Amino acid sequence: MTESGANPVADDEIVTRGHCLCKAVRYEFSGKPRWVMHCHCASCRRAVGSAVATYVGVIAARTRYTGEQPRSRESSPGAFRHFCGTCGTPIAYTGARWPDEIHFYHGTLENPSAWPPTGHAHVVERVDWFEVHDELPRYEALAGKGAKPVRIGPQ
Repeated sequence: MTESGANPVADDEIVTRGHCLCKAVRYEFSGKPRWVMHCHCASCRRAVGSAVATYVGVIAARTRYTGEQPRSRESSPGAFRHFCGTCGTPIAYTGARWPDEIHFYHGTLENPSAWPPTGHAHVVERVDWFEVHDELPRYEALAGKGAKPVRIGPQ
């Protein structure tokens, strides 16, 4: 037990759920996400129709769809966008660069507060009229191993 008296929960016992707008496509994943990031690249912005796309990167083997399967389209070579075939909600991204991951769109989580973003990727492609006022690290491109942020917080 923890000091608060609550029983600790093992990482693999944590289950996070999400769904599309019409709830036809439902999914869940177990364990903590590998990462949660805002992406400012033009491709991701276009995929969600917004100034930024926020992703929750999880291990694909710990993911399952519990409702309808999403429809999928290859948006560029090796990059797949998954969406609800009924309401059109963007659900996830998968790519050849990350074959063991699925990147769910943060807005599809039932409890988005459970996994807050930890940084910003591709800030060199950020639209100039949109700045998120947080103190998270900003990365020029991806925030992988050894990547150094170009700055912390807004400009």
